[in-house]
Amino acid sequence: MKLRLSLGLMLLTLSAAGWAQTAPLPDWDTLSPQQREALIAPVRDRWNDAPAPQRERMLQHGQRWLTMTPEQRAQAHRGRHRFENMTPEQREQARALFGQMRSMTPEQRQALRDRWARMTPDERKAWLKANPAPTPPPPPKR
Repeated sequence: MKLRLSLGLMLLTLSAAGWAQTAPLPDWDTLSPQQREALIAPVRDRWNDAPAPQRERMLQHGQRWLTMTPEQRAQAHRGRHRFENMTPEQREQARALFGQMRSMTPEQRQALRDRWARMTPDERKAWLKANPAPTPPPPPKR
């Protein structure tokens, strides 16, 4: 079943990519019910499989997304792609820094960025040991 779903999504993606090159993609209101379902189904499955705290986070993220400007959304996309291309070690560093910076003022964040840039690799390891990354939530069940 998963293979069939994966193949179906891949074919949909490929056909949509080919279609996007020849014609602009339609607005949501002009999508067929089948096209809407193909877009919504993965989110519905993630929602149904998620425990309550993860559902709350998903809802908060969706509501925050609606309040973002197009520039903020583009910045979020760039950050996500940058994170996806990091090594596991870089991701761990990013998580630790982000976890630490969440409670800081903008001035404190900038001071930490400046300090981090001046640190040697050994100093960074010591800082990470003293300021470990928060434990990430478990991946959703599939």
